Amino acid sequence: MDLHLNLNHDGGLAEQIYTQLSQQIASGALREGTVLPSSRELAGRLAVSRATVVTAYERLAAHGLIRSRAGIGTMVSARRGSAPVVPVESPLRPRAVWAAEQFDVPDPAMPAAEFNFAPGVPMPADFPFAQWRALLSDQLRTSTEAGYADPAGSGRLRDALARHLGVSRGVRVEAGQLVITTGAQQAFDIAARVLLEPGDTVAVEDPGYRPAYRGFLAYGARVVGVPVDAEGLVVARIPPETRLVYVTPSHQFPLGMPMSESRRTELLAWAARHDAAIVEDDYDSEFRFTGRPLTPLQATDTEGRVLYVGSFSKTLLPALRVGFLGVPWTLAEAARRAKFAADYGTAGHLQAALAEFIEAGDLARHLRRMRRTYERRHDVLMSELHDQFGGVLEPIGSSGGTHTAALLTPGNTDDLALTDRARAEGVLVGALSRWGIERPGPNGFVFGYGAIPADRIRDGLAALRRVI
Repeated sequence: MDLHLNLNHDGGLAEQIYTQLSQQIASGALREGTVLPSSRELAGRLAVSRATVVTAYERLAAHGLIRSRAGIGTMVSARRGSAPVVPVESPLRPRAVWAAEQFDVPDPAMPAAEFNFAPGVPMPADFPFAQWRALLSDQLRTSTEAGYADPAGSGRLRDALARHLGVSRGVRVEAGQLVITTGAQQAFDIAARVLLEPGDTVAVEDPGYRPAYRGFLAYGARVVGVPVDAEGLVVARIPPETRLVYVTPSHQFPLGMPMSESRRTELLAWAARHDAAIVEDDYDSEFRFTGRPLTPLQATDTEGRVLYVGSFSKTLLPALRVGFLGVPWTLAEAARRAKFAADYGTAGHLQAALAEFIEAGDLARHLRRMRRTYERRHDVLMSELHDQFGGVLEPIGSSGGTHTAALLTPGNTDDLALTDRARAEGVLVGALSRWGIERPGPNGFVFGYGAIPADRIRDGLAALRRVI
């Protein structure tokens, strides 16, 4: 056969042979059934080693472009993947909810901003990568577990976590009440699977944490936004038919105030009267700067109505994708089964490394260090907001956490337009209005300080000030 290959002998000969042959097959120059020269013959023609041709042929075969037949030799196969794929016009359609704007997925390829004020994002440089790599390496080297494990999570991690939560937060939970999840989002999903029927009413804070809202909406619940005030969720506005209430009482997202003690008591009493459940997302509770630590709802719940959710995505690193759900004993087995239905369990080596990290006291030390770091960033941010934005922004006071909200004074341009313009100038900041549930949230900004060093905050706010 007349086979034309032009090789550059400076390097990559097997790659060149593969590329040129695959292109000829794709174009139809080499038709299906065409017999190719043997590897020895082609190597002689091209003045290359036979091993080079064998490598190229093996790769073509792996992609289904050639095949060998006894007594015939190597021939061109069907040109898999070479012809344009014509999409089939399927009659299948997703549920209408998946076309809704609130389910748009952020673009992970978006370039990093020079000044990153994104809320809820810790800075990778603050994470002890060297120590974590050593823990993972040790677990991968010594582990003998190769099968499926308990979907609720490793007993060792749940034991360590139960002790840590009891000491650090006063949470009253045993290992058997915990389910290790793929972040907080899966914890919300499991809570919905265990407690809700499609169409049941779920109440969420408005403005509030939209990923939780999306999760309940996707399950098929009727999700209702309930306003918040200076004391947190306005309990009197919860619809009476509500089956589940989602709250962030330690550091309301996105406004930042904690739920008052009286409002917490009122919410627990409301749940008891209406036979409802409460999902407590203890967001940012580890980073309180002033006053005594706030007691979780779960710790004062005497009726077993609170499901407690936490995540290591914001305290350690989002890429870990490890969270947890603490449930009353009456729901423990159902939550375990729901986790099994979802994915059969979180990666074992991650759980083992995290258990070691907690047991050695490294998590507690990391949280103490980050509490000091975040307090400094918080103080710098608040000072600069007052100095640079007097008469333009009104910060909402907060005593902890990893973000602060500020309201634009009346008459200023809407926050969506301003955040778009700021992004073009290298400043990534959240628009407060985006976090509304049933209506746009207040006009303002959400400033996260987890992903920006303290010495960059002033310059970042100066760049934002020029935009405004």
